[in-house]
Amino acid sequence: MTVKKGDFIELAYTGTVKDTGKVFDTTDEKVAKENELNEKASYKPVVVAVGEGHLIKGLDKFIEGKELEKEYSTEVNAEDAFGKKSAKLLKLIPMKLFKQQNINPFPGLDINVDGSFGIVRSVSGGRIIVDFNHPLASHDLQYKFKINKLVIDKKEQAEAILKLLDIKFKEVKIEENKADIKLEVELPKEVITKLEEDIKRLTKLQDVTITKQ
Repeated sequence: MTVKKGDFIELAYTGTVKDTGKVFDTTDEKVAKENELNEKASYKPVVVAVGEGHLIKGLDKFIEGKELEKEYSTEVNAEDAFGKKSAKLLKLIPMKLFKQQNINPFPGLDINVDGSFGIVRSVSGGRIIVDFNHPLASHDLQYKFKINKLVIDKKEQAEAILKLLDIKFKEVKIEENKADIKLEVELPKEVITKLEEDIKRLTKLQDVTITKQ
């Protein structure tokens, strides 16, 4: 059986940087520990909808038409991964803004500026250059993966969408082809509306209602 666009699947994978072989992402806890990835993260197979942008473009496209329970490997060029580096994402930030936050900038420091993550590239007097390109921009990648199974349970599908968006929820209840979802967080009305529409479209549920618990 092969998977098609819109199918929900449980996916196990490991991604490496092509030119260095460094593991940057995996669903395998053992591999994560061996490569000293974030100890606080959860490493287990993920549920995604094929062709819906839940994965990087190159991998998402390659998965379509593949068979269940078979192991595959593929290369993803930079354009279909995290893109090419852009000079427009190198920003000059005044030292005073760092001082206001009691931050002492140095090359290699990871920072968050208004929700955008960057890396300090250089410090020269009051001129701080911060790179907001993705750390893997301009890198070709390699993936090994296996599609464990199709996920047809509507509750699991809806929960997967919330988890992919890192939205905290208390409960997802499915009754008579309708979903009642209780969130732990308050979200803007337009975000709730879009989320309801996306879950309804992807899960093919008749109705989706999202409220804060």
